[in-house]
Amino acid sequence: MAISEFKLPQGVSAHEFRSPVLLAEGLALKVAKQLSDAISASGTATLVVSGGRSPVAFFQHLAKQDVDWANVVITLADERWVPVEHADSNAGLLKRYLLQGPAAQARFLSLYSAQANLEEAAQRADRLLAELPPIDVLVLGMGDDGHTASLFPKSPNLGEALKLDSSRRCWPMLAPTVPRQRLSMSRALLASAKVTVLSISGQSKLTTLSAALAGDDVAEMPIRAFLQPTLEIYWCP
Repeated sequence: MAISEFKLPQGVSAHEFRSPVLLAEGLALKVAKQLSDAISASGTATLVVSGGRSPVAFFQHLAKQDVDWANVVITLADERWVPVEHADSNAGLLKRYLLQGPAAQARFLSLYSAQANLEEAAQRADRLLAELPPIDVLVLGMGDDGHTASLFPKSPNLGEALKLDSSRRCWPMLAPTVPRQRLSMSRALLASAKVTVLSISGQSKLTTLSAALAGDDVAEMPIRAFLQPTLEIYWCP
């Protein structure tokens, strides 16, 4: 199965790469150009990325790009509610692989905070995101269950988090895997991005994408909320 065989929604484009390394390089070049164009147009640029292990090579390539990093704001589409020093922290991942060298000059907004409970942490992150400039580039991933960011099927708060007219920017979510407690940007905030890229690799992700394209129940597979015109899909076997 190849993504070129898929009938994608009108306006959705796909880019196929031969290897994960080539995908990471291609995605880094794409994002760097979008950031530089935004800086040229308005003086600043905002990048929202997803965590997990899949984007590490992309982060490493992006950090090497010639971008005016001092004028870039970076934050996460979602975060695990663990301290930055924890091995599962998405913020820690960014600090190790993206916020290095010249890219360390970027302003990073961390969703995590040590609060009494997850709801209070989400409320604090929501207030922090009120300061976020308009999102120029959003890079999403996708799980085999069809989740994206930390918008997990069957999670409490999912229905509210998926509302396009919600004014709340960050929601407490529960993942089916450890660490279960997560923070996620709302669909409304994620959907406001000027450019959105979905980066996936492997046949299992193509199978998931095929299932997502075959239905329209967003709560069943939240990635469906983002299979909209202007989405770009970057894929490799």
